[in-house]
Amino acid sequence: MILASWLWVVFTVVAATGQTARNAMQRELTQSLGTVGATHVRFLFGFPFALVFLLVVWLVTGVAPPRPGPVFWLWVLGGAFAQILATALMLAAMNKRSFVVATAYIKTEPVQVAVFGLVFLGDVLTVGLLIAILVATTGVMVMSWKPAGKAEGGLMPTFVGLGAGAMFAFSAVGYRGAILSLAEPHFVMAATFTLAVGLTTQAIALTLYLALRDPGVLRAIARSWRPSLLAGAIGATSSEFWFLAFSIATAASVRTLALIEVLFAQAVSHILFRQPTTRREVIGILLIVAGVALLLSGR
Repeated sequence: MILASWLWVVFTVVAATGQTARNAMQRELTQSLGTVGATHVRFLFGFPFALVFLLVVWLVTGVAPPRPGPVFWLWVLGGAFAQILATALMLAAMNKRSFVVATAYIKTEPVQVAVFGLVFLGDVLTVGLLIAILVATTGVMVMSWKPAGKAEGGLMPTFVGLGAGAMFAFSAVGYRGAILSLAEPHFVMAATFTLAVGLTTQAIALTLYLALRDPGVLRAIARSWRPSLLAGAIGATSSEFWFLAFSIATAASVRTLALIEVLFAQAVSHILFRQPTTRREVIGILLIVAGVALLLSGR
């Protein structure tokens, strides 16, 4: 029972690790595919893997996929389209600022997740969780703050990053709402089914959009199928673990722990993109670690 209560932590850490790798790959793909094309990669090349995950869970557990009602579709469609917008805004922010700073802006998300989760799902916010969110988010803001006149690209990258965080927050709450609406006793099937529906919906919607508005992007994606396939596989796998975490823990808890992704992004930024770590970013990292420690100590 104790092990089960900590499963969401394991799921979240695995998901954050995979998401950092996928974000770095998508950032590279924006050079050849553009923002919308790189956004589509995670969905178009991710949904086949999600369908495979669903089939495997069905065969292994013997639990058939659920038959969702109208409430499920409202939640899952809201989460799916919010995630499309969030991913596009995230990649745009990463093109305007350093990889780690853009990730930091996006990770203001836990505060918004806490509010959305309370309002829409009735997720309980304890004093310990609120303190953990505030400490970790303060660390994010310390990392991303720049003195007046030194911000790269003015205020627009800041607004784009914060907007991405808001959309990711709404998406997280939407997907958790969809999972809970299934009232499925087998949480793995509920999470995997929701992921399969969400990714398939996103793949179809963006493919139709690009076919009508910019078919050249689809041809460019086809030419870049090798790196796109890897990004899709990693993205679908990390999403599977996000959904598993959402099925057994509040969205606020999951997304607060997910701030460790900023630490992973720092490593990626330093190793792959050769971007130095400043003293301010070190202080921010320490605050994030403290916030995560408070979160876990309260479990």
